[in-house]
Amino acid sequence: MSTLFMEDVNLIFGDGAGGSHIEGGETFLFRPGMVYFAYDCHNEFSEGSRNMITIIDYKAGNAPSVLHAVTHLGYESRFARSPQDLADATHIILPGVGSAKATMDSLREMNLIETLEDAVLRKKVFFIGICVGLQILFEHSAEDDTDCLGWLKGRVVKFDVSKVRVPQMGWNQVRFVKNAPCGGKEGYFYFVNSYHAKPENESDLWGVADYNGKFTAAVQRENIFATQFHIEKSGEAGLALFNGFLSLKQGADLC
Repeated sequence: MSTLFMEDVNLIFGDGAGGSHIEGGETFLFRPGMVYFAYDCHNEFSEGSRNMITIIDYKAGNAPSVLHAVTHLGYESRFARSPQDLADATHIILPGVGSAKATMDSLREMNLIETLEDAVLRKKVFFIGICVGLQILFEHSAEDDTDCLGWLKGRVVKFDVSKVRVPQMGWNQVRFVKNAPCGGKEGYFYFVNSYHAKPENESDLWGVADYNGKFTAAVQRENIFATQFHIEKSGEAGLALFNGFLSLKQGADLC
């Protein structure tokens, strides 16, 4: 049984045929054969944290949705819209909706790239990228021929449109191939993507899924984490993984 995270709902049920439910202006897609219950995350996860959790709010992102998930996990957080907003961050979240080029352009316009590199690469602040937030960690994306951050070696390519429907949209099973400090349990997560990363270093690979062949679903190196799936919209499995990241403390044993 899987659990769906929704706001101010006690019970959601379906006949197993799949479909969608609209609540509070947002549409949630159901995976066929599953039953979904909404629940109060505060009862199951951490009730708070002294961590300074910062969500980068840029033009193409889905920062409000991520903020909502963080809040329901019992953590306080804030938006970052300038370099100063990252000054005392212990955890940085880069949401992702849109293209790699639009994301990189927004980060440049906000003068955040240098500050991000200082925080994540030098100060070792915990970082998680979501969807496009994973893709721009690599050196180059085929989407709009975009040079990206290059924190991880590798490139981002498009799914073969002659073999699969693009974008991939829906639930897909993720298998975690290495242990990471914030956990990672095999389960179904929610994807919306036309492109996927090809890490040069196999040790950076954290999770894989299948879409007419294996592709990168998650990466992790030291304090850098990222998921191709939308962790904030992936029900119980996503929330548990997100909670593991948000609860990390400095001094954690990182791989």
